[in-house]
Amino acid sequence: MAESVKVLPKKYQNMIEVSEWDMRTMEGVKRFKEIRAKSLPSIAMEDEIVYSSIIPGQEILQGEILKRFQNNNPTQIIQL
Repeated sequence: MAESVKVLPKKYQNMIEVSEWDMRTMEGVKRFKEIRAKSLPSIAMEDEIVYSSIIPGQEILQGEILKRFQNNNPTQIIQL
């Protein structure tokens, strides 16, 4: 799942901040509980689980990132 995010085109990577937690650590377990994840792998955006137990295709992931970015930055023009 993390690899799907890491290979996004640069323009999408610039729209997001990526954090990855290791479930073998207390910090990772705590974060898993905070976002109420049910399974691995999971992708959360803005503390909301968006994908759980699936790895979305690049176009789907890019669309979700763009939608959320535009909602949070309505006056910013995005060149794709």
